[in-house]
Amino acid sequence: MFTVELYRKVRQAYFREGMSKRAIARHFGISRDSVDKMIVYSAPPGYRRTAPIRRPKLDGFTGIIDQWFSEDRERPRKQRHTAKRIFERLRDEHGFAGGYTIIKDYVREHGRRSREMFVPLQHPPGHAQADFGEATVVIGGVEQKAHFFALDLPHSDACYVRAYPAATAEAWMDGHVHAFAFFGRVPLSVLYDNDRCLVARIQPDGARRRARLFSEFLSHYVIRDRYGRPGKGNDKGAVEGLVGYARRNFMVPVPNFPTWDAFNLWLEDQCRRRQGDILRGHGATIGERLQHDLDAMAAVPATPFEACDQATGRVSSLALVRYKTNDHSVPVAYGHRDVWIRGFVDRVVIGCGGDVIARHPRSYDREDMIFDPLHYLPLIEQKIGAFDQAAPLANWDLPKAFHTLQRLMEARLLKAGRREYVQVLRLIESFEMEDVHAAVKTALQMGAISFDAVKHLVLCRVERRPPRLDLDVYPYLPRAKVATTSPSSYMCLTAGGPA
Repeated sequence: MFTVELYRKVRQAYFREGMSKRAIARHFGISRDSVDKMIVYSAPPGYRRTAPIRRPKLDGFTGIIDQWFSEDRERPRKQRHTAKRIFERLRDEHGFAGGYTIIKDYVREHGRRSREMFVPLQHPPGHAQADFGEATVVIGGVEQKAHFFALDLPHSDACYVRAYPAATAEAWMDGHVHAFAFFGRVPLSVLYDNDRCLVARIQPDGARRRARLFSEFLSHYVIRDRYGRPGKGNDKGAVEGLVGYARRNFMVPVPNFPTWDAFNLWLEDQCRRRQGDILRGHGATIGERLQHDLDAMAAVPATPFEACDQATGRVSSLALVRYKTNDHSVPVAYGHRDVWIRGFVDRVVIGCGGDVIARHPRSYDREDMIFDPLHYLPLIEQKIGAFDQAAPLANWDLPKAFHTLQRLMEARLLKAGRREYVQVLRLIESFEMEDVHAAVKTALQMGAISFDAVKHLVLCRVERRPPRLDLDVYPYLPRAKVATTSPSSYMCLTAGGPA
């Protein structure tokens, strides 16, 4: 290729010095065709193809390849034809005699021609986009997958990110509730994908049939929901970009926190710090531009939405209620009764009628059993033979003093001592564990190894009065009266003695 400098000299000789093309070609040692091109173009124009590429070995097969490409549009993305697979099929099924390189070049060119183009968008203030992403985290020393909710305000690029153990419907709603509290306002509309937690079904006319919990959420906050096309993540490109940004910046290195709450507090701080950034193409910070979004958004309702899944169930003969494949215990007094269930992101609440009868931490394992030992103590007190094998008591982490008390009670009273120990445990139903534990330790120090003594010590601690472990505490018991005996009292027992 000739340099721009040579172009300048040739054009100077022809237009200014009047040299002929023949003389210029002889002077610079180039062909007259090159001189003609330099006269037409002021700089090297680059290679210009004047005829289409000829592929004599491939031309008869392009129709077959295009047909395969057309059929691939209806196939899963990971099961479409690659250049290698096209080459193998043409060779084996259609007798193609060419090489792999021309197939690869044709596939590359086809992909370039069919690549989608996009229109730059302008985002008005007051609207949002929401999505979920995934990342590896360490919570409580356990490496696991975090599903993080991301809400983006495209006008200002302000964001909110919150992590959960699973991307459930209640996690979607809980993420919104915390995001609205974070910004102090509610967006006019939110753009979503077609996640099954939100959209129960897409109707033939394109309308969405919303999931029940999501519909209640939209009604509570009066939000207009919008949706992207199925499989088209670019329709909500702002939040898709936020998901990638959060993964690269908030999740590297792998986050390590003791609890989910600690992790989410840290994420909120990162979102708040990001508001000080100035992004490319803008002269103001994210926080300064956020004010326009907040001015256009609606006020937060006085009461937040209760982000929980609602279900019903029946208590089994084992005092268990099943929710999301897991069994949760309830007090044995509610056996075989119908109950209602509220599944929050961090807890499961079970009630009967207007009463809450059980609360459990949420487990995201499958076929797990979550017990509260207190639920079974009344039944174990009656069926004391089941004490040693009672599953609800197996992993109950009690202080060491309780085990010492149990051992002493069983040593003194055997089976009756075990029942009294269960009665001591039942004190936890009415009093704080701290007070019962202190009473047990005091009873061990005083050698008062009985349920009555422990209960008396608990009451004294709660009522802030000194303990009195004597018969005055138990007026309902008959008092024993002990008198001295004189020698004359025994005379009636001797034979022949005075009557």
